[in-house]
Amino acid sequence: MPPLRSDAVLERLTRLHPKLIDLSLERIERLLAALGHPERELPPVVHVAGTNGKGSVIAFLKAICEAAGLSAHVYVSPHLIRFNERIGVRGRPIGEEPLNEALAACEEANAGAPITFFEITTAAAFLAFSRVPADIALIETGLGGRFDATNVLASPALSVITPVSRDHVHFLGETVPEIAFEKAGILKPGVPAAIGPQRPEADEVIAARAAEIGAPLLRHGREWRVDGRDYRDATGALEIPPPGLIGPHQVENAGIAVAAARALGWPALDERAIRTGIAAARWPGRLQLLEGGPLSERLGPGQELWVDGGHNRAAGEALALVARGWSDLPLHLVMGHLAVRPPEDFLAPLAGGIASFHGVPVPGTYACHAPEQLAEAARALGVEAHPCPAAAEALDAIARRYPGPARVLVAGSLYLAGAVLAEEGGQAGT
Repeated sequence: MPPLRSDAVLERLTRLHPKLIDLSLERIERLLAALGHPERELPPVVHVAGTNGKGSVIAFLKAICEAAGLSAHVYVSPHLIRFNERIGVRGRPIGEEPLNEALAACEEANAGAPITFFEITTAAAFLAFSRVPADIALIETGLGGRFDATNVLASPALSVITPVSRDHVHFLGETVPEIAFEKAGILKPGVPAAIGPQRPEADEVIAARAAEIGAPLLRHGREWRVDGRDYRDATGALEIPPPGLIGPHQVENAGIAVAAARALGWPALDERAIRTGIAAARWPGRLQLLEGGPLSERLGPGQELWVDGGHNRAAGEALALVARGWSDLPLHLVMGHLAVRPPEDFLAPLAGGIASFHGVPVPGTYACHAPEQLAEAARALGVEAHPCPAAAEALDAIARRYPGPARVLVAGSLYLAGAVLAEEGGQAGT
């Protein structure tokens, strides 16, 4: 894929801070002030934090808004193939020219001061959004919440917290209550918050923070609940269609989106828009079936290629539920995993349901577990495992070693999912 002009600017911006992650609001507040506070010129904002499901909830909300005839800016991270995917202007990845203009303005206003890549690109997203009218802005936190660069949004229309579990422990804390405290940092006084299913210890922390600042909560299992296709809250019952995103866990994510849509209280977000949006939602790299490209064609007859960006224990547990529903065919797992997490966290829930394991590196980074390390972790869990130099070679090996109909799942890293989508020739977007 040929480089774009923005690629050179983005690479230059990575050198403005010695750390990739340095949680603070001071640097982005300084830059936004120099830019004239574009974050204050956004349409009504839905601010989404949590450990798992943030992107899926945003995908459902975006689809609901579009079904209602509303335009939505969308900010997510990381990207799968191109950086432009992170900044969705009125529902479409930002074009090269407006992206370059926003990046150049931020680079000039920053004047070489230390700032992380995520901070300066978040400022660029807010600047780009402020220049184009839209009905709503769906903003995903990058990491945590309390000191996340997106938490400069002082008065969102709604906050959302998806399920909280252990992840990014080096930055957010070792325990679920510590991590929940960071996520609850996006709550704002008087701003309602739709809360997804939580462990009791996370629920307690979120409720305490909400009570402290006066943020009304709409909690799963209390103010709203979803059971299969039956959603209920104080407004009444709503039968929702099967979600457009695959997997039993997406029913709860769809429920969070319905709770959020109803909490906004906009007449356009009626039952028809909600039902249409839930069924129509799409989100690349989340249990996505790949067909007709150079990678999927490496597999044998009757063998399907699926990709998912899941990478922590909660994602492994969600995919294990999917695997139980896939018992009609053997499941082979191709996994790459960043070194910041133990691979067992993601792999253990899946181990009992896979026929073979192939460990691969994550392209474009040395900060990943070596294929042999991954294979050793799988063998320790009783799985037949093989190291491979790349995902393509793993698919060749599966076709050769395990002929016959099967499903092959590539997972363990969003960066690996993006690389597979790029090699397959697919496109990602907001």
